[in-house]
Amino acid sequence: MNATSSGQAPGRIVLLTTSHRVAPGLLSWPAWQALHAADRVLCSDGTHPQLPYLREAGIRVDEAAPAAEELVDTCAGGRTVVVVATGEGEPALTDGLARLAGSGRIQMPELELLPASYDLPGARLLDLVQVMDRIRAECPWSSRQTHKGLAKYGIEEAYELVEAIEEGDRDELREELGDVLLQVVFHARIAEEDPDAPFSVDDVAAGIVTKLIHRHPHVFGDETAATPEEVKEHWLRTKAVEKQRTSVTEGVPLGQPGLALAAKLASRVRTAGLEVPLPRAEGVGYELLGLAVRAEAEGVDPEAALRAAARAYRDAIKETEGRIRSDGGEAHGQVS
Repeated sequence: MNATSSGQAPGRIVLLTTSHRVAPGLLSWPAWQALHAADRVLCSDGTHPQLPYLREAGIRVDEAAPAAEELVDTCAGGRTVVVVATGEGEPALTDGLARLAGSGRIQMPELELLPASYDLPGARLLDLVQVMDRIRAECPWSSRQTHKGLAKYGIEEAYELVEAIEEGDRDELREELGDVLLQVVFHARIAEEDPDAPFSVDDVAAGIVTKLIHRHPHVFGDETAATPEEVKEHWLRTKAVEKQRTSVTEGVPLGQPGLALAAKLASRVRTAGLEVPLPRAEGVGYELLGLAVRAEAEGVDPEAALRAAARAYRDAIKETEGRIRSDGGEAHGQVS
């Protein structure tokens, strides 16, 4: 017995999908309308997180997992059946319905996919936090890591990100951004366990959100900024009020690469309008300092410029090695 042989109206099947990243019960208005208007509401998972909220709203939900043809028969007579999909999306049911529709022997009910809740931008970050939490609890290596132990990886990942940017490799860029993000989430997860001053990834996010809003009064406040230079003025002014620093050198990390350090100090000096003569001394270091200061004044990142030159040098080395090999010789001085 099926809808075709009975001659009855085929009815309607609504496959209702929800996101586990949205709190249960927060459904769209079309979803609530479909649920209240349905002749039957089915769900194959009795522990589905939406069920308590649907029943609280007065909707009867039957725990059932009918096969495709059974579901079509249930719709006979113009009835509407809503299927609350599990996290997997009911692939067996949808495949069965597709086979029935392709057979041409059954008058199929109207089929509708109705997303009841949507992921907001950034929703997959919740997955990352959950995965990191489990890894921290269950992985023998990750569970023993500390902030100090992970510090070197943060530096490595930052350099790999810069390399991906400079190489222009989009796939590599996406992957390296993920690796940098992992460092943030990993450190935040470790910080939750601190007995004296714990904080979480939510505290980290809240802090940067507050900082960004405060330092962009031209976006979130009443001030105006029409040029990048005016934006930078806003940023420096609000940062100075926040930090209450007594020297422009405060907050400059001395552990960064030498050229970058020199350029950062030069930038602080120039922005503050100070006249600071370069130290007079002999040696390559002081010559590099002068070059870095000159580069910063000309709007050139000396660290990036040197990396670009080093890459060109690398290519020249490989070209020379290839030419030697093609001539039947061996490239000397190779190291492992």
